[in-house]
Amino acid sequence: MRNMKTVLKSTLFLVAFLVAGLQLKAGYPDEVKPVSIKSSRDGSSQPALFFAPETAAPVPLLVALHTWSSDWKNQYNVPLAKGCIKRQWAFIHPDFRGPNKNPAACGSDLAVSDIVDAVAWAKRNARIDPGRIYLTGASGGGHMALLMAGKAPEIWAGVSAWVPITDCAAWHRQCLEAGRRYYADLEKSCGGKPGENDEIDEQYRMRSPVTWLKAAANVPVDINAGIHDGHRGSVPISHSLEAFNILAKKEDQISGPHIRHFTSESTVPGALLHPVRHDDSYGEKRQPLWRAESNHARITIFNGGHEMIPAAIFAWLSGKEKK
Repeated sequence: MRNMKTVLKSTLFLVAFLVAGLQLKAGYPDEVKPVSIKSSRDGSSQPALFFAPETAAPVPLLVALHTWSSDWKNQYNVPLAKGCIKRQWAFIHPDFRGPNKNPAACGSDLAVSDIVDAVAWAKRNARIDPGRIYLTGASGGGHMALLMAGKAPEIWAGVSAWVPITDCAAWHRQCLEAGRRYYADLEKSCGGKPGENDEIDEQYRMRSPVTWLKAAANVPVDINAGIHDGHRGSVPISHSLEAFNILAKKEDQISGPHIRHFTSESTVPGALLHPVRHDDSYGEKRQPLWRAESNHARITIFNGGHEMIPAAIFAWLSGKEKK
């Protein structure tokens, strides 16, 4: 009976997997295929999307992470897949336990393990240059990208995070105050509200990139936020600015008053105003308004909202190689 249940479960998973693969045709190019990766942590089969060029030479790998409320089928990252095909990079789009509204997702140990497993799987199934493995994501993908920068710094030649959530307890408060539904997702993932008890508070802390970012001190990290996010978007740009402060030298850190001005006024503080070099990769309408670099980190506040700019991701990552 147990064997029959196992076979039935595997068959149902395969049918669902194949159906999902057919549904992808409307968004992702035909070269991008659904694959199944066995979890090294709990043995489950985890879905992902994958592309690798046919080449004898090792190629870069871009690990693209889905947004907060989506999963491995999310089509927001189609431009990244197309960019990899154009450049003949490998591309993988893992599920890491789906939308961030259950304890297995939202920066859990299982989710972290799934991303590490996806990299290992890609290296086994394609000729990947181990010195050019890149990570990127926006919103919830930006959250997980920065978390992984600190959790597995030895893997990445570059991490590009866009409009990320970096402090889960702070975002819970901000969403509750603004009437955004994401506070309920956090409660489902962490077991309750911040402040209810020490165990729940620890869940919020452990799932927050700010807890782990110091370990990414030697990883090239690029953090990007639209100046209007938090007003015409769901994540205040204080999350990006405070993450940069963890990676920056003390003398390069952004002051509390300047962070509050950026966040509340959606403008660059007068004391920080200086000419910013035109960056073609951001396009004419999304130009950087303020940029800073320190240690291996860069932060860009651009003229936009809660979004990513694929051309800027490729432009920055292309120059990075792990020595």
